[in-house]
Amino acid sequence: MDALDELSEMLTGGSRVVVIARHDLDLSKPAENALFVLKMAEGSLAAGGRGGGFGERRMVSVSFFRCAGGVWEKPFETVDPAKVEEFEVPYYVSRIPLTLRDGRESMGYGVVEAELVERYLTFAK
Repeated sequence: MDALDELSEMLTGGSRVVVIARHDLDLSKPAENALFVLKMAEGSLAAGGRGGGFGERRMVSVSFFRCAGGVWEKPFETVDPAKVEEFEVPYYVSRIPLTLRDGRESMGYGVVEAELVERYLTFAK
């Protein structure tokens, strides 16, 4: 599975994920972008009164994807609890539109904030 297929699956596969993107996410165009996908624990409280509808904010994995020159790649992924703990779900996560590979629009949770992506890159080693 290539990185774009894997990213598409993460966004549509039914798992609860939070996207932290440098630019609006449009997988139907080979535009330059960089994003982190924070996968949340399954079976935890989904609507506990916190921003964006997320109650418990325990993450189980963090993946970094980027598109450069029209090619998506995944240079970083971790499931190590100590490493995952370095990343933090922003309290201001909200619903954002995501354009899928086939051009369909979907709603997901996340933020578009280049500065946060840059900060997360310091942890992605």
